[in-house]
Amino acid sequence: TGLTAGQRVVTVQEGPLYRTEGSHVTLWCKVSGYQGPAEQNFQWSIYLPSAPEREVQIVSTVDPSFPYAIYTQRVRSRGIFVERLQGDAVLLHITELQERDAGQYECHTPNTDERYFGSYSAKTNLTVIPDTLSASMAPQALSHMEGDVVELTCEVSKSTAQHTHLSVGWYLLQGAGEQRAKEILTLSKDFILKPGPSYEQRFLEGDVQLNKVGNTTYKLIIRGVKPSDQGQLYCEAAEWIEDPDKTWKDISRNQTERTRLAVLSQPKGRDLSVDLAAAEPSLSEGDTLQLSCVVGAPKSSNLQVIWLLNDMKVARVDPHGVLIWEEEYKERSKLGQLQAFKPSNTVYVLTISEVGLKDKGTYQCSVSEMKAPGDLHSIQTVVSSGIQVDVKPIESHLRLSVSTSTPWVTAGDPLILLCEVRGATGPVSLRWWHLPPQQLGHRVLVATMEQDGTLSLGGTYQDGRARGSLRLQRESSGTFSLEIPSARDEEDGGQYRCEATQWSRGRSWTAKGEAAVTVTSMGLGLQATLRSRIATVSYGQSFELFCQVAASYALQEVPVSVRWLFQPSPPTGPSQELVQVFPNGTVVWGTAQPHFQGKAQLARTDTTFRLHIHRALPANEGTYQCQVEVWRRNILPLGQPAASTSSNAVGIKVVLPESKLQVAAKDSSVEIASGSAAIECRIVFAQNNSQFAVTWYLLPPLADAKPLQIVRANYSSILEYGSEFSSPAQKSRFLSQRVSSSVFQLQILSANLGDRGRYYCVVEEWLWLVDGWYKLGEGTSGRTTLKFKLSESELQMEKTNRSISAREGEAATLPCRLQGALLPGSRLSAAWFQVKSSGRDSALLTLRHDGTVEYPEERRAARLHLRRPSAGDFSLTLSGAQRGDAGAYYCQLREWQQQGKGKDWALRASACSGYTQLTTIPPESTVLSRICSSPPLLNFILYSPLVLILLLALAVFCWYCKFRK
Repeated sequence: TGLTAGQRVVTVQEGPLYRTEGSHVTLWCKVSGYQGPAEQNFQWSIYLPSAPEREVQIVSTVDPSFPYAIYTQRVRSRGIFVERLQGDAVLLHITELQERDAGQYECHTPNTDERYFGSYSAKTNLTVIPDTLSASMAPQALSHMEGDVVELTCEVSKSTAQHTHLSVGWYLLQGAGEQRAKEILTLSKDFILKPGPSYEQRFLEGDVQLNKVGNTTYKLIIRGVKPSDQGQLYCEAAEWIEDPDKTWKDISRNQTERTRLAVLSQPKGRDLSVDLAAAEPSLSEGDTLQLSCVVGAPKSSNLQVIWLLNDMKVARVDPHGVLIWEEEYKERSKLGQLQAFKPSNTVYVLTISEVGLKDKGTYQCSVSEMKAPGDLHSIQTVVSSGIQVDVKPIESHLRLSVSTSTPWVTAGDPLILLCEVRGATGPVSLRWWHLPPQQLGHRVLVATMEQDGTLSLGGTYQDGRARGSLRLQRESSGTFSLEIPSARDEEDGGQYRCEATQWSRGRSWTAKGEAAVTVTSMGLGLQATLRSRIATVSYGQSFELFCQVAASYALQEVPVSVRWLFQPSPPTGPSQELVQVFPNGTVVWGTAQPHFQGKAQLARTDTTFRLHIHRALPANEGTYQCQVEVWRRNILPLGQPAASTSSNAVGIKVVLPESKLQVAAKDSSVEIASGSAAIECRIVFAQNNSQFAVTWYLLPPLADAKPLQIVRANYSSILEYGSEFSSPAQKSRFLSQRVSSSVFQLQILSANLGDRGRYYCVVEEWLWLVDGWYKLGEGTSGRTTLKFKLSESELQMEKTNRSISAREGEAATLPCRLQGALLPGSRLSAAWFQVKSSGRDSALLTLRHDGTVEYPEERRAARLHLRRPSAGDFSLTLSGAQRGDAGAYYCQLREWQQQGKGKDWALRASACSGYTQLTTIPPESTVLSRICSSPPLLNFILYSPLVLILLLALAVFCWYCKFRK
């Protein structure tokens, strides 16, 4: 091997080894060349075929916590243990081999040397094969005379795929209890016949033989049977396999049922004699008693046999062979527990199966020789000697203890319970019960295992989706384990009871034991904390969010999902789901914020979930939250989560690039006599790739007037007019346009007095950032005052302020008259205005010097009329006065003169009238109609003289006012 002296060497039993399921297996391991104490420690592990690289620890001579969970119970119950042969050699015992025990076994010795030198472990392969060995023989009760020939056959078969040999042997068991069986004759695995010590001479003389008479049939022949051959005979087959070390190992053994043999002595002399023999006089409850009565030298065949127990009749066989049972035995005979028959002319047999305590006592056989078959008088009667039959009661030493390795678990964890049965003398059936703490006195069947190993589950445990697939198995001959893969909730806590029942010969014994389990909710202690290293990030900067999850149990061992939620700033409704990561690793992205999918990175480290956002955008600004859901372990499909929790919210602010926008802020003025006006808005500095939105405002002349939005042109040049300028006439007069890269203008066409005031613009700087346009900042320009030049001369007009009233629905005339004459060839234009509460004068009607009429307010155009009763009268008639028409009105007249033939008209003079205050009055019918339409009010008035007098006075006053007009 290349090893030197003083070098540690670990040697393990050479493989591959083949062993049958259910057999007791041993593997040896020894160490040599070591330093340190004489007693070395050993550790056994296995590498399963399903995961050949993964070590699964089984048992250690030094560390009780060494076994992994799947082996813990078997080690505790000594279903697997290590036997120390000497200080440096051990045997690994697996008392009942299971199919899952197949794999590569490693024996490791912890280092006790001064330095590592040599090998510290060795491996061998173990293959588990089915146990196919079968041995059978029909059970029977035989009675033979001494010297007879006894023949028994045994059927033995196997179907093992590996090359194996068989051995078949016959054995004799005498006496009750634990006596050792005598070997009669065995055909060894090497096809050699080997007699037992008691039968060696008879084998050599040819009186005891074992012959193979077929492929599977083996026959035992005993010639000249003797009383010493009396007892229980059975056949035992063994299957052998040759290991790599050239030794043969029995991998399976199987015994047949037993045949009871009674050997009777030959009667002596010429007189009638009776001899009574028992195959086994000392019995236990449930055994079978077989008595043989041998009649010697009968002078005739007319014999009557009576069976007696304690001098009381049991049964009678008359000369005709008719069997008559005494009354108290008739029921048992019907059940087949009592049989009496005559196998030969001189032998009578009584068989009692399943004997009880009442069957013990002294048995005798009375034989009477009759003169004739029908004669009631006997020639002679002989009673055998009594045989004392002792029936021992079966004492049950059945005991059990229940333990659990999981007394405190969390919902989803497995519940593992162990039931150790001691004192059983045969197969037992097992029942597990759950005693819920919420329902005192109530029990729920969990699972059962019958004597033959048949398993069944209680009703509430049959659905594997609730708690997983339950496992109830026999770890060893007297140790049973129950595993509930996933405790559902607190209701699965409480007491678990194991009931073991042993059946033997018609009787049963039951032992019980309990263990307590506490199940806590998965929601207990479950919490999530969200944090971020930074709360404010710059555009393009990456940031991370950490969702730290804590619980009272190991989160790494349970299915966990995390859902990331986002609430944009400002909020637009409920929080939106960004993404969810399921326990199996599946990632599902939400649809509300699709831009996150290409920018977010998800990770998990132990109990921390991380969301990494690359190159933050303004759309990433808002509030983040994580939601965590946990499921119970060992349950597929997962179904509904067992518990969930939400973290605190963390706000992230994304700072946009700093705006460099500068807008000219110097105040200015524009003065026009008539026509159009242009207001300028100039950008002094801005980024090259920016776009701009410009909003124009008018600040009316009144001191407390509020700014009025005229029009807004966004960065796409889409116009949006303010409410005061939304009519088609106003939209056609106020136009926003960009005249250069840095200059915007507001064009006011056909400007009039109502357009007076201070104008300014608000410029917004917008930038395209990957996924959309974002506003970086804004700037406000200085005020530009729009003034109208006074004409060289002023027209003479009525400037008196007056008040008029009009009833709603009637017409009202607003005066506007020119005083004095016009120059020859001159023309007049007129414009009417209404003073609004906003402080801006609203143009109602414009009559141009060429006679065309414009109605800026289309909604009132049909009610506005210029009657022109004379050349200088521009009074405005407002028909169908309405409540909204109330207010102050004035008119402006302008005189125009043509500069020459074919030339433009120039403004020569202008003037404004005084203000006319219009008041609207509700119609007269309103009061009376309300009174008449209300019967209670009408009755009140008619029966109240004072109210009636007041109404009459009001009516007279109204008539007087109308008459004055």
